[in-house]
Amino acid sequence: MPAPSQHRVLVVDDDRLILRLLEEYLSQKGFLPTLAADGMEAAEAFDPDLFEVVLADVMMPRMGGMELLEVIKEREPEMPVIIITASGDEETKKEAYQKGAFLYLTKPLDFNLLALATQQAAEKFSLIREKRQLAEALGRRYRFENLIGSSGKMQEVFSLITKVASSNASVLIQGESGTGKELVARAIHYHSRRRQGPFIAVNCAAIPKELMESELFGHVKGAFTGAIADKKGKFELADGGTIFLDEIGDLDISLQAKILRALQEREFERVGGTVPIRVNIRLIAATNKDLSRAMKEGTFREDLFYRLSVIPLRIPPLRERKEDVPALAEHFLRRFSQENEKRIKGISARAMEALLAYDWPGNVRELENCLERAVVMAEAEWIRLADLPLYLQGEPAGKEDRGRPQAANSICLELGRTMREVEKEYVLRTLKELGGNRTRTAEALGISVRGLRDKLREWGYPAAFGAREEEGTSRQ
Repeated sequence: MPAPSQHRVLVVDDDRLILRLLEEYLSQKGFLPTLAADGMEAAEAFDPDLFEVVLADVMMPRMGGMELLEVIKEREPEMPVIIITASGDEETKKEAYQKGAFLYLTKPLDFNLLALATQQAAEKFSLIREKRQLAEALGRRYRFENLIGSSGKMQEVFSLITKVASSNASVLIQGESGTGKELVARAIHYHSRRRQGPFIAVNCAAIPKELMESELFGHVKGAFTGAIADKKGKFELADGGTIFLDEIGDLDISLQAKILRALQEREFERVGGTVPIRVNIRLIAATNKDLSRAMKEGTFREDLFYRLSVIPLRIPPLRERKEDVPALAEHFLRRFSQENEKRIKGISARAMEALLAYDWPGNVRELENCLERAVVMAEAEWIRLADLPLYLQGEPAGKEDRGRPQAANSICLELGRTMREVEKEYVLRTLKELGGNRTRTAEALGISVRGLRDKLREWGYPAAFGAREEEGTSRQ
């Protein structure tokens, strides 16, 4: 038998000799037993986070095994309880299974069977716990607090998410690429009554038309060349949860009728099959296309559109909510600093101005990529303008660079000027721009305050020149 990986077992019996015998045997097999002399003591010790399985005798003072079984199942319905008894009474056995016992064993015990059953029960509950913890972790990841945005437009989105999460109505999320449509879909799912069920995401634009029907609805063995076994589709896998059809505007019109029927009837057949498969799903769809135009052009069914858009939800592009850029940038900065094991304090004033001046045609995804690059490139404790992509640093913008900021301040690099002259002008212009604050100037230039002071002294400036070092140094 494989090692049981230190599973924790609550062992309950009023017979001290049997209790110690079970403790010794289970310990030898690699389990971690905790002992209780009766049901009352076990009920007080029981914690679903501390144990994977319970072994309980039937006949005990104060509280017997059957009553303890009820108490445990009330606190944690999935906890496996193995009932042990000296009686082979069929009525008691039947009652135990009706109340949810994992197994009913009679004395004298078959210890090999006991160890095997204990391991199987513990592994089963461990998987249930891991799945639950994963769902909770995903729920935390996609909770509203992690959807960054204090702007009025995003607050409207959050309010609508809150309202629709508790319903089973279909939702159509519309927004440009990179606005976070899947993030919103997941937030709806993990705040709904279906949160313990699966969330199945399908990118309709990424799957070839020839494979899409099988991907969505599955197929039976022999349905086509290569169908060597039955296969469940995404709709079937989403049973009890949510299916998210991303980029549904790219879905071939030949499949739209079958999706419409699946939504209306809550059933479908696999490719090549004749048996209807019923499912309990919620559908959330998303698109970056104008479906009204697609309906006029005959590439999207009108009846499917109205079935999908019971609740329409529009995600505004980042250029319409630029007040959210600082919070988003700080969020990505913290994340990528941690991932790259860097200690970056923040974003300089000039870098933030450049971020705010840009229109972000790639939306939040482009901002995310920009901050990841900046963190990787950064050599100082602050993200500087030089750490950002060139098109954000004030490079001349061509026709394709609409929305990219021009330099508000520039240095004239005339031929014949020495490096010392250019450096001096650049440092003094930066010092002036930052109000004479030497600490902020040093951070913007990527040098130490002492290094800046030495340069000013070298150029003949008095020690008190621009000597504002303590003000405004926390955020630049």
